[in-house]
Amino acid sequence: MKKIVVLGAGESGAGAAVLAKKMGFETFVSDMSAIKGKYKNMLDERGIDWEEGQHTEEKILDADEVIKSPGIPDTAPMVQKLKAKGTPIISEIEFAGRYTQSKMICITGSNGKTTTTSLIYHIFKEAGYDAGLAGNIGNSLALQVAEEPHEYYIIELSSFQLDNMYDFRANIAILLNITPDHLDRYDNCMQNYVDSKMRIIQNQTEKDAFIYWNDDPIIKRELEKYDIKSIQYPFSELKEKGSIGYIEEGQYTIEVPTPFNMEQESLSLTGKHNIYNSLAAGIASNISGIKKEDIRKSLSDFPGVEHRLEKVCTVGGVQYINDSKATNVDACWYALESMRTPTILIVGGKDKGNDYEPIKELVKKKCVGIVYLGADNQKLHDNFDGMGIPVRDTHSMKECVAACYDMAKPGDTVLLSPCCASFDLFKNMEDRGEQFKTLVRNL
Repeated sequence: MKKIVVLGAGESGAGAAVLAKKMGFETFVSDMSAIKGKYKNMLDERGIDWEEGQHTEEKILDADEVIKSPGIPDTAPMVQKLKAKGTPIISEIEFAGRYTQSKMICITGSNGKTTTTSLIYHIFKEAGYDAGLAGNIGNSLALQVAEEPHEYYIIELSSFQLDNMYDFRANIAILLNITPDHLDRYDNCMQNYVDSKMRIIQNQTEKDAFIYWNDDPIIKRELEKYDIKSIQYPFSELKEKGSIGYIEEGQYTIEVPTPFNMEQESLSLTGKHNIYNSLAAGIASNISGIKKEDIRKSLSDFPGVEHRLEKVCTVGGVQYINDSKATNVDACWYALESMRTPTILIVGGKDKGNDYEPIKELVKKKCVGIVYLGADNQKLHDNFDGMGIPVRDTHSMKECVAACYDMAKPGDTVLLSPCCASFDLFKNMEDRGEQFKTLVRNL
């Protein structure tokens, strides 16, 4: 019997193990950290062998194939040993794709993935389509393929997931943008990260669709290197040569395959970045044959995504906004660009090789205060202290919210848009956002 080893027992790993067991493989799960109770129960109920807090070499190195959770870097010692041995290492998405013929709608990009994925899922569900939400959000694709199959899967894909995907094919591939992110995982080489994102189109055929942002300079440059077989559906903010989705004279417009338009003012999502997200989602839905009235309704009533420009509440005339999902500089740029009132920006966390130059003009223009939130804020001091804007240095969310409350005046906005990963002070970006919301609501 072929042996599958799963490294990492979070949502992705546990789901992969369930599918591997169901497909008749000898299955073993190993996680260097503690495994959450719900995943232990999931594995135990299905008779899957697991370990936590260690990697037992003799149980791992005899694997025929390894499914690696996306959070584990290639530099991890056990991964290095498996590579030296020549053991195939794949992602959960790659593994799940082998056991389903469902339509795969896959979304990647440095920013906007979660919003676009959630919006497409909203449109499909509201239109009565049998769709599952997977990848970075929702339940793992492998678990759904094993126990709750759907006709369509709407999948958010990070670069880490794409790195270990080889034969998987996206029926509809969406590439929103490429800007510097996670460079610490890519030897601080932007091209390595770019190459990872471009894997979204690998294996596509002339029957498939490729939706991308036509204004992105990196995407434009990279497309010249590829022999793209799929039908291309470029979109841009304004009508320009080649774009089939755009905004013109206040009209949200899609030209093909079925002409579609609606008032831009009717879109539920606001801000320049959300125009792109809404265009990508509308094109994907149009390609999939969803009726115009269903697309129009869902683009109008989509409630948005938690931790993405999420309005928390107003306290003493000050609006507090949770944008904890802004884990890179470009995401913070879009958040600041959408601000219409004097802003106190909360920034900081685990730096991923960030270059803060792109946001400095907007910070100068929009911000009346900056609050640093991190274990080590030195790089932030070096970048922003000389801008003549009041700054505060904090090392916990409690200190941070207190500093914002002290600095803000009625009519201001406090914006948590950190530019950084959260792992220095928080479990994850959700934990950071939840702590922010709780403390703000208690002011």
